[in-house]
Amino acid sequence: MRLGTTDWQESRQRREGLKVGLPAGPETHDSLTSGAESCSALRAFDGSGRGLGVQSKDVVATADQVKALIRSHADGDDTRFYAIAMQVAAQAARSGHGKFAQELRELVDQVKARAKATEPVRGPKPVPLAQPRGELAGLLTVSYPKTRVSDMALPAALRTRLDRVLTEQRERDRLRQHGFSPMRKLLLVGPPGTGKTMTAAALAGELGLPLFSIQLDGLITKYMGETAAKLRVVFDAIQATRGVYLFDEFDALGGERGSKNDVGEIRRVLNSFLQFLEQDDSDSLVLGATNHVGLLDRALFRRFDAVLEYALPTQEIATRVMRDRLALLDTSSVDWSAAAHAADGLSHAEIAMACEQAAKNAILDHTTTVRDAELVAALEERRSTHA
Repeated sequence: MRLGTTDWQESRQRREGLKVGLPAGPETHDSLTSGAESCSALRAFDGSGRGLGVQSKDVVATADQVKALIRSHADGDDTRFYAIAMQVAAQAARSGHGKFAQELRELVDQVKARAKATEPVRGPKPVPLAQPRGELAGLLTVSYPKTRVSDMALPAALRTRLDRVLTEQRERDRLRQHGFSPMRKLLLVGPPGTGKTMTAAALAGELGLPLFSIQLDGLITKYMGETAAKLRVVFDAIQATRGVYLFDEFDALGGERGSKNDVGEIRRVLNSFLQFLEQDDSDSLVLGATNHVGLLDRALFRRFDAVLEYALPTQEIATRVMRDRLALLDTSSVDWSAAAHAADGLSHAEIAMACEQAAKNAILDHTTTVRDAELVAALEERRSTHA
């Protein structure tokens, strides 16, 4: 079959691969554009599949440029890919094909903008695996807990709220795409030993984050007159390194401003803390823990996303704590109802310590059986200490 002039030229271009005006056909076009969105910059066909009107005798992209485009795409070098595509556009413009050149430039700009919009948000630097250094070393301590929420004996309502915090943290990027922020500023209130500190450890363990602890009362005492400046250092760390930051003994700065027992230092520290907390927009979780919620300044509450209340365990929860703590020993002789009654009024921590004492007694007696009387006696001893 005899080929026309244009057909002969295109056939020769395919064989020699020296210079191509546009991709020789849909097959060539697809081979250049498959596998990566960035290659859409080479889509030089309109909706009908026809070319943009550039004749084969005109030079738009050399064979070397096409090979360089494919090579840069294979190497994942988007910067070079875009640069070569822009060279092709400039060459097309010089050859009198302004429409094609403009469309190619627009395609490159669209792809670059789309890539920028979908790239992962740059967050704080990776979690460090070392102790705080310099000034921070005297302000906080760090640990890497493996605790899980499932390790805690909690009321169902509190467990549900903690699960919600974790869900929002794990889906924080999705929430932000829709204009919302995840819960991350939490105030934990309740009697000593009811699980506030363990909650901080569990959140850190669940999210794979370090737990940074700040003892506010010690901070104020140690750095009298400089506490506000030291808090600035801590909040700079909160911004720089994602983690769970626990401000323990929170009532140390939470007193009502203007009360008769107020001192100037506490008032300055509280004002600074409120300001830093309000301005903080980091990815870290900031937790305040207090045993005396009634002492807190009301202005503190509205700075937190949620207030989680902890209470002394019910008999049901107390039984769960004891069973968990003694799970590796034989407890078949334990009257759980009597033990739960003996645990009434004790905190989770005190019950755990009583269980530990009963377990040690069994081990030292060369047995793995926890006797009912031993457990009840240990609980009553903790109660007398508590009283």
